[in-house]
Amino acid sequence: MRINEHCAACLLDKQRQKTDDPEYLGFVTRILAERKESDTAPYMVYLFNKAYEQRFGRAEPYRDIKRRYNDLALSLEEDIRLRIEAADDPLAASIAFARTGNYIDFGAMNHVDKSTFLALLDHSRLTERDLPAYEAFAGACRSAKRFLLIADNCGEIVFDRLFLEQLQGRYPQMKLSVLVRGEEVLNDVTQEDARYVRIDELAEIVSNGSSVAGTIYEMLPDCAKEAIDQADVILAKGQGNYESLCGQGFPVFYSLLCKCDLFTDRFRVPRLTGIFVEEK
Repeated sequence: MRINEHCAACLLDKQRQKTDDPEYLGFVTRILAERKESDTAPYMVYLFNKAYEQRFGRAEPYRDIKRRYNDLALSLEEDIRLRIEAADDPLAASIAFARTGNYIDFGAMNHVDKSTFLALLDHSRLTERDLPAYEAFAGACRSAKRFLLIADNCGEIVFDRLFLEQLQGRYPQMKLSVLVRGEEVLNDVTQEDARYVRIDELAEIVSNGSSVAGTIYEMLPDCAKEAIDQADVILAKGQGNYESLCGQGFPVFYSLLCKCDLFTDRFRVPRLTGIFVEEK
């Protein structure tokens, strides 16, 4: 997904919030100015983080934040599971709740508010706009042998687990895999985080091999490329995965909340609107 000038300005502003060091900000400005049309925001942030680490050392990790939001989501898990099971269509309900979990994003959001998150959970449901993609998704799963979930954030991953429970129950013939980040980046899910919420009880966990907060196929290790290539159905969560996968030729379903102008403009919806779409 192409980086427009508004997006580039936002990326630069986020780096200014980290430091006012002129040499580092000069590097960021230069990288943005020299970007290729095919470069995505997750790749730009990856380059920024590498440069930041070389100049200042490793940035403050999000380990405590990740654990806090995983624990918050785990405390809600049984209640949400009961609400999913009581729904007319539990699979659709599980997708909606897992999509709401995408709010917990310390990359796209300047501030993650617990009360806002809980309020969004209370209104989690698929809409008429989502139904064509949902019906296509359910139809694809009926004949699929391999399913890949490309995960995004901690906290959200707990609700992804509830979704995988429903998916496994409805389509037991599918082998489930989950692609996570290979190294720490923001509050994104790593293998350690996925195991903490017991994803490994339902699915094989695959690493993307790096700290890219997205899915750049050319940078993936062979195991991750294989997981994508062999999947009959792929569901990618969040803005970073959308930005890096959209238009790359993969048949992917996307589930996310629109948290910045780039996405509200693209889908012509208000901020924090849920999107469930298919790229054929």
